[in-house]
Amino acid sequence: MNSVPAVIAALSLIAAPQASAPPRAPSAHEAAPVHAQGRADFGRAEPKPFRDFRDSYRPDVRNQVHIEQRVIIRISPGPPPTREERLAHLPRADRPARYKEKKFHGCIPIEDISGSEPAEGNRLLLFMRDHRVLSAALDRACDPDDFYLGFYIERNADGMLCRKRDKLQARTGATCEVAQLSQLVAVKD
Repeated sequence: MNSVPAVIAALSLIAAPQASAPPRAPSAHEAAPVHAQGRADFGRAEPKPFRDFRDSYRPDVRNQVHIEQRVIIRISPGPPPTREERLAHLPRADRPARYKEKKFHGCIPIEDISGSEPAEGNRLLLFMRDHRVLSAALDRACDPDDFYLGFYIERNADGMLCRKRDKLQARTGATCEVAQLSQLVAVKD
């Protein structure tokens, strides 16, 4: 591109007589007039094309900013050898024939859950990092088989999973509330 016509066009814009326009009032986002911002004011007004160009790059004024933060934690079932390793930690000689559910009052830290597995009825087994096994009873309309790939849970401010408060979301899209938490306790025959 030939630069001579571009230079001539720019000079003609600067030298062209400006129509006398009424002085514009400063907008809300301008902090101070041009001369107060440290620029030298030699008594001539800035040409309209330059003013329009400069004003087009000013940000829009927003009166309110809303920031949201959401943390969603995924609990996966883990590969099958991991589940077998969890059961291997139980002593073999004292291995009980069955387990009994003992009501668990309170909440559990989400970070302590290492895996999950669907169980009979409407229950999910939650494997904890300290080798405990908890049972989470879901709503009656929920099918625990939807949670065979694990589940998602939105982290609360306290970081806990509580009954009748938190909802688990399966990767298949099902959402169920935790109705009851129980701990599986070994019963010796």
